[in-house]
Amino acid sequence: VQLVESGGGSVQAGGSLRLSCAASGFIFDDYAIGWFRQAPGKEREGVAQVARGGSTSYVDSVKGRFTISRDNAKNTMYLQMNSLKPEDTAVYYCNARYLGNNYWGQGTQVTVSS
Repeated sequence: VQLVESGGGSVQAGGSLRLSCAASGFIFDDYAIGWFRQAPGKEREGVAQVARGGSTSYVDSVKGRFTISRDNAKNTMYLQMNSLKPEDTAVYYCNARYLGNNYWGQGTQVTVSS
């Protein structure tokens, strides 16, 4: 089982990044998916989720700026991040979960400078 993130980097405030997470080793379609982030000295927080039924949810701080999506044909999930702010700086992790399984990617750094 693997979740491999890509697309992180450094950007100025107001810029955009698109994170990708490629899944392998399990039936991706069956799983709820999400993106989490962890800033230095802070707990990991959920940023965006897609439930198995397809409904999406976002933490208030990113609503209207971030969009989560999935492409089941490619076994890949995405996080489009627009209007980035310095407070979005964190390591971002993708996640897939179903029944007792809970898989994590290795994390990708996103740094937003003012």
